[in-house]
Amino acid sequence: MSAPLPLSPTALADRLAELLAAVPPEPGAAALRVAVDGLDLPGGPGVTGPRPLAAALAERLPGLSRPAAVVPAEGFYRPASLRLEHGRTDPDARYTDWLDAAALAREVLDRCGPGGPGEYLPALWDLERDRAARLAYRPAPAGGVVLVPGSLLQGLGLAFDLVVHLRVGPAARRRRIPADRAWELPAFDRYDDEVDPASLADAVVLADHADRPALVRSGRLS
Repeated sequence: MSAPLPLSPTALADRLAELLAAVPPEPGAAALRVAVDGLDLPGGPGVTGPRPLAAALAERLPGLSRPAAVVPAEGFYRPASLRLEHGRTDPDARYTDWLDAAALAREVLDRCGPGGPGEYLPALWDLERDRAARLAYRPAPAGGVVLVPGSLLQGLGLAFDLVVHLRVGPAARRRRIPADRAWELPAFDRYDDEVDPASLADAVVLADHADRPALVRSGRLS
């Protein structure tokens, strides 16, 4: 594992894109499958969550000869009747019940991986309307990168080739999360205790302070 490298948010995205561009897909796979894992926090300058970082990487990768697609994990959340069965603010349900990991594997990761048909479903469920999204499959970016931003993505057996984890420590989470989302915090505490996501990731972005991130590399990105 490398020592933490302080970077500006822009330089962080540049460096991560360069690192991802240097890793080819697995033999027989259409694209490299990359999780961008972490807690989404309020907007502003700096590193605020997986989706903005995934978007920044997708902007940079084509310039490095690696086409990219972003497939948010939220598009594979379960219907509200299942996701919110125990209420809208149950941290245990947030941890175990929101993401349909089998659907994400079936409709995205397996299809883009070795032996798959080289396509992916952009989303299975429309969260705003709480109904099936009914979208068509799209071709994977051939030889490129499929970025899956989301929360609590590790420890589920999902076939990601690489994982980028945004590490925001417990004290910083409590400082930065909006009051109406504070109920989520026990789920992320549990994730740290049971999965230790930073130890599993290929790159860890230390983001206690959004405008002063640092990058730690390990695994295939070391």
